[in-house]
Amino acid sequence: MKIIRIVSLASLGLLALTAAHAQKSGPGKTAPAPQLQTWMSPEVADAWKQGYKGSGVTVTVVDDFRSNQGLYGNLGQGTQLLRHGEWTLKEASMIAPSATLRSQDFTSGTTVALNRGLNVLNLSYGMYAAAGFTPSQIGWSAQETSIISYAQNGKAVISKAAGNDAVAIGAANASGNVDYLNVSLKGAQSAIYVGALNTNGTTSAPASLASYSNTPGADATVQNQFLVVGVDGAKTGLYGTSFAAPIITGYSAILGSKFTKATATQITNQLLNTARQDTISNYNAATHGRGEASITRALAPISIQ
Repeated sequence: MKIIRIVSLASLGLLALTAAHAQKSGPGKTAPAPQLQTWMSPEVADAWKQGYKGSGVTVTVVDDFRSNQGLYGNLGQGTQLLRHGEWTLKEASMIAPSATLRSQDFTSGTTVALNRGLNVLNLSYGMYAAAGFTPSQIGWSAQETSIISYAQNGKAVISKAAGNDAVAIGAANASGNVDYLNVSLKGAQSAIYVGALNTNGTTSAPASLASYSNTPGADATVQNQFLVVGVDGAKTGLYGTSFAAPIITGYSAILGSKFTKATATQITNQLLNTARQDTISNYNAATHGRGEASITRALAPISIQ
């Protein structure tokens, strides 16, 4: 079988990067002081005011950090041309600016190492092959083997972009291919599928699912693992569930900086159990899963179980 590794962009629009740019714009630069951006939920500012910014949590973004392809976008710091992984890493870092940030190229094939404390992994890519296989038939590398194991055993929070084929998780897209990385995370105790709304929802202006976003479909297990967040591409120029997953990654790190003894499974469940449905237009579990993630609600308890 042929496995295709695809970043979760609604529209690639990739441009060639120069070597000089790649060196200049790579991850690891000093981040500016946190500032709420228009694409963020206002709830992020509430979390920061309480002092929760991801301290003590390790965020690892597995994505494209090596190719010579990039795309233009603006997360509020001016228009930039960055690789896909540089964008997703930047987005997660802007939500949880005090987290320890790491990157691993998604073609590395090597085990994703974990640090002490809470670990959160951002997966804004999929592993596609023709429909008809089971996950056990896929020849996973050490990288995906470790990720799937961490999700199944609750060793790390896994924030997985749902995909941009406008189909249910596990279904074949228009090309007849299935994201088997999605399939392999079904039922995993600390994995969250993340779909995209067209903006952040409010009770006065409920948001709708983005036309490209995958959904949980009729599968109750997937519905139970599925969250949505706003991806306002009209403001950032960046569309796709690729840019939904880093929001949940950041929220997970923020939660971990308050609930310092919580396990990855507890953090996962807290986000899922506190999602909102009243900020979504025509909420339906088969379309929106548990609902729109709310970091304010997730932070509210004194402790979590």
